[in-house]
Amino acid sequence: MIHRFYEWHLTRKLMTLPEKICFMIAEQDMEDVPEKICEVTSWCRDLSINSVIFHISTSRPTISENYLDEIRILATIAHLTLLYGDMKEVLGTGIDVTVAVGLSGREEITRCIRSMGHAHVDPDTVTEEMIESYLTFPYEPDLVIKTGGDHLTDFLIWQSVYSELFFSDVNWNYFRKVDFLRALRDYQFRKRRFGK
Repeated sequence: MIHRFYEWHLTRKLMTLPEKICFMIAEQDMEDVPEKICEVTSWCRDLSINSVIFHISTSRPTISENYLDEIRILATIAHLTLLYGDMKEVLGTGIDVTVAVGLSGREEITRCIRSMGHAHVDPDTVTEEMIESYLTFPYEPDLVIKTGGDHLTDFLIWQSVYSELFFSDVNWNYFRKVDFLRALRDYQFRKRRFGK
């Protein structure tokens, strides 16, 4: 009962919400509680946060179909873009959710440079905007939430340079709505400087 009241209290105090959120999750955590990704997506949807990306770090060369099926369940409540290896699947309708399994920022930037090379882009004409047009992930998250510690993966290297970072010492397995609301409260009180 007190727990629900505290959630209500935190929610009521939220005035400034991020439009785009990125969650960074360890592979083992995703395997332990695959349903958590749907639960967190529902929290975002209920707060009218319309764009969410989940990065699941993995070192596996291949991803099992059962693992991917657990992620595909998101398509029942969201417009899901699922990226793994060289594959891309788009399923469902609703809140925009991207799940990137095992893709790194280094890989993304390498692919970007290769694509520009294949397109015979003149190096003297390269701008930041042009680079962004070749990236796999076209948007910059307002808030990046890393659960279970204070280290980042190398995901969204380019896009997250001006993002607000929130490190939760609560592991993904135990990440509750109240922890999410605390991250949003923290975001609300920050003054975004966008590198200035």
